Amino acid sequence: MDFNFGDVLTRAWQIIWKYKVLWIFGILAGCARGGGGGSSGGGGNNGFDTQSPNLPPQLERWLQTIAENATQYILIGITLLCLIWIVVTFLGTIGKIGLIRGTAQAEGGAENLIFGQLFSESMPYFWRMFLLSLLISLPLVFLIGAMVAGVLVLGISASSQSEAAGLGILTMLPFFFGCLCLLIPVGFVISLILRQAERAIVLEEMGVLPALSRGWDVFRKNLGPIVLMAIILAIIGVVAGLIIAVPVIIIVFPTVFAFAMGEARDWTPLIFMGVCLCIYIPVSMILNGILTSYTESAWTLTYMRLTRKPGTDDNVHPQNGAPLIPEDSDKTILARPNA
Repeated sequence: MDFNFGDVLTRAWQIIWKYKVLWIFGILAGCARGGGGGSSGGGGNNGFDTQSPNLPPQLERWLQTIAENATQYILIGITLLCLIWIVVTFLGTIGKIGLIRGTAQAEGGAENLIFGQLFSESMPYFWRMFLLSLLISLPLVFLIGAMVAGVLVLGISASSQSEAAGLGILTMLPFFFGCLCLLIPVGFVISLILRQAERAIVLEEMGVLPALSRGWDVFRKNLGPIVLMAIILAIIGVVAGLIIAVPVIIIVFPTVFAFAMGEARDWTPLIFMGVCLCIYIPVSMILNGILTSYTESAWTLTYMRLTRKPGTDDNVHPQNGAPLIPEDSDKTILARPNA
């Protein structure tokens, strides 16, 4: 199939540069990827003073209170993590939907995109996108969990010096690692089908299962362009990610190295590192948001090009802001948008 990769990549950049509101949705969509910035790392007292630091009395009492009420604080922590997961999932999903709709509207000739309007228009798609992600991720999570649990059980059994258990774990380990290696290409394919299905939900008003079927159909019929686009965007993402991470490496590595070698005399390097990271985190979020908005816009344009009616000029965009109708839309659109 004759697919113009350069046109898609260039057009995606033109869209996100003109409609900078998409950067905000890119930042939101980045939440779903867990993004960010790395652990402060920490390591205990490597090469540092092995004696416990002299803590202020108030801090010691506070730590003692936490230790005495560990169960309550653990429950509070779990509750907070669940709340954070809900918020992050919601914002990440809405961000992705907004990028898909915003790119389609920009490609359709929209003069401008308004954040509030695009956000509210994305809300009706949330549950379908969430259920689609859940439908794809849960089986993989259960499969990996079952494999890890099996190896752990065999490992515990082997600790009893049983020859049968030792033979069993030796037999299972190659199977375990083989399954993990197999999951890499399978996960890659599933992620590509999922990207097409997400766009079928937003651009073609589909339900979860019909969108999944549509995603598979688009992937199957356009295997070459989709895989090649995935490779191109992956390379762009890796290069851009490394560039974004360079300041973090410059800030963190010397400090960690100094502590590891025992050259740090006080906490000043750690404090300086923390301040620098706090300053750079917003910049990193913006840069990652731009990268995410570019990637999602490129995937949306790819989907629109691949599902476009034959004979339609790529350079002709509708002026009403509506997405282009796919070639076989009469077979796949199960519900029309409300008037």
